[in-house]
Amino acid sequence: MIINHFKRGITALELLVVLAVLGIIFAIVIPQFSKIRENQVLKSATNDVLSSLNKARVQTLASMDSSSYGVHFQSDKVIIFKGIVFSVDDLNNETINIIAPATISNVTLSGISGNSGDVYFNRLSGSSNQTGTVTISTSSFSKIITIFTTGAVSEN
Repeated sequence: MIINHFKRGITALELLVVLAVLGIIFAIVIPQFSKIRENQVLKSATNDVLSSLNKARVQTLASMDSSSYGVHFQSDKVIIFKGIVFSVDDLNNETINIIAPATISNVTLSGISGNSGDVYFNRLSGSSNQTGTVTISTSSFSKIITIFTTGAVSEN
């Protein structure tokens, strides 16, 4: 008679090896998912700013309410405003929030630097009153939106 001395099941050593391998895999993969999410948030914020600028320009060219429209930049939001002067209390303002961790880190319009600024569009031509760049960034990535004299906008 042959006696089988092998026991079925897993040993503590095998379990520790499997857990160590899984730990190494998770340590490598999870930070990559975080960067992917951060990049997607940056793309979304960039699209929000581009859309706001284009919407203000289109509303101006359409002479909506016989007015010009502009965009006011803050670190955590952009505000589409009616007229050529931004007013915080105006009920016509349309606020578009920037999702964290993305922020508007720098606004440089016609030589004016800082974290906020305004640009509006001229009614007859759609040209912008200022030219310059708006930088949107996260801790790892950044995008630059350029505003041209013609009122056109583009991203790098």
